[in-house]
Amino acid sequence: MVSSDLAVGAASLLATAASSEPSSLRRLAQLAVQQVNGCSAATVALWRDGEPAVVTSSHPEPPALIWVQLHAGRGPILDALSSGDPVSCDDTLAEEPWPEYAAAALSLGVRSSITLPYRGAPDSFTLSLFAARPGVMDPAQIPLAELLVAFGGAALAAVSDYDEAQRTAVQLRDAADSRSLVDQAKGILMHALGCSADEALDRMRQVSQRNNMRTTEVAATIIGARAGRTGQAGRTGQAGRTGQDGQAGQARRPGPASRSGRPGEAPGPRR
Repeated sequence: MVSSDLAVGAASLLATAASSEPSSLRRLAQLAVQQVNGCSAATVALWRDGEPAVVTSSHPEPPALIWVQLHAGRGPILDALSSGDPVSCDDTLAEEPWPEYAAAALSLGVRSSITLPYRGAPDSFTLSLFAARPGVMDPAQIPLAELLVAFGGAALAAVSDYDEAQRTAVQLRDAADSRSLVDQAKGILMHALGCSADEALDRMRQVSQRNNMRTTEVAATIIGARAGRTGQAGRTGQAGRTGQDGQAGQARRPGPASRSGRPGEAPGPRR
């Protein structure tokens, strides 16, 4: 039976799926420590092409055990990934199959552990639970841990779906922007050349192929050239009007007035 705390934690885990893989996997590690009896720390690793692409943990020290196993070429994580089954270590003090892992785990105060794999397509992840006492991570803990792994798999699937939806939205927006750009350039060519829409598009494609450019780049060049000519014409007209206004103002400017009051007449001699 799923406890209310676990149900709330699972809902929180799925809610974080809209953010990123690291945040979802970090939440999974925290949930494992909260729900599994005797679990002191947990580490989650997302594997791609045999390498850990994302590593998260409830505590900063346990991820070092992943690199120890990779360097040694053996350990509970590698065995779990290979077999697809949970792999447990009852007591690191008496562990023989993975001496490098046992020594590194003992140095961190880890006496027992269990690792559960999740094989998805295309990614896989492992959930490793650690305890400070031997024999704590026994098979009785496996069903609950497997439930947590299932929640983690659902969260990763939600992240993947969310990312795919985001990529689709970006592609649709880019396609709409490109279509608008090309349509605007077609209108400019139709007006300038007196051709049809299909002929204008064909001309842009010819330029695109000849200059190794995308059609949208050709369209942007056409629009930019048209905007430059329009701006230049506007500045020229404004300059002409300014010059005419200046000449008119100069023509209207009165000359110095004489003492007699008649404009433009030089003042007479003083008496």
